[in-house]
This record gives sequence, structure tokens and C-alpha cells, in this order.
Amino acid sequence: MSYRVLAVDDSLLMRRKVEKSLKDTEFELVATAGDGEAAVEQFKEVAPDLVLLDIVMPKMDGPSALKQIMSLDGSARVIMVSSLGTDEAVTACLEAGALRFIQKPFTTELLLKTLRAVCPS
Repeated sequence: MSYRVLAVDDSLLMRRKVEKSLKDTEFELVATAGDGEAAVEQFKEVAPDLVLLDIVMPKMDGPSALKQIMSLDGSARVIMVSSLGTDEAVTACLEAGALRFIQKPFTTELLLKTLRAVCPS
């Protein structure tokens, strides 16, 4: 079984790190976006199994993009990823439907463990 992943981060470096981390695993990076608006559009286009979503981004932030994604698909699997993991932001995102939160910088092992935790076995 493989899972299709959308990685959203305004940092090209972070998107590349995700791509490298997922290489040769059951996760396939099918799309990336650099801001919340593009994230919602990519979500509509590619219907990924999982979304990795940064919190602080231009145009539309992660929490706003999360709300739009959840309104499009209430069963979307979204994992928030940010270096600015304030308790309020994390709690708000989890209440809005995100399944997990990963603090940057993260290791490949943590990323894969978190992705696997939210996938049906």
C-alpha cells in the first residue's frame, strides 16, 4: 500500500527535506505548495492521502488552509509542521481537524513514524 502526500511549506528547503525523507518508503510525494492558497488548490487537484502543512506561510496561513481543506474533505489526514509550535496554535489546529503536530527541525524517523501513525494499517 502506498500513500500520496502533499507537502506544504514556504521553505523550498523543507519541501526538499520531505521529498528526500519519503524516498523509497510507502509514501509518495505527489504535490507541493509554498503557501496556503496553493495548498488548497493542490488538495482539490490531487486528493492526497496525507497533507503536511506548515503553520506560518504567506498569502494564507496553515490554520486557515487547514479549515478550508477540512471543509472540502472532513476525513482529510493533515499533520501540522512548524518551528513556531505555540500551545495555542497547536491546540487550535488539532481542534480544527489536524491529527498530529511535528516540531521543526524534524528527523526522517520522526516524520515517517508520525505519517505511519495516522495511516490505516
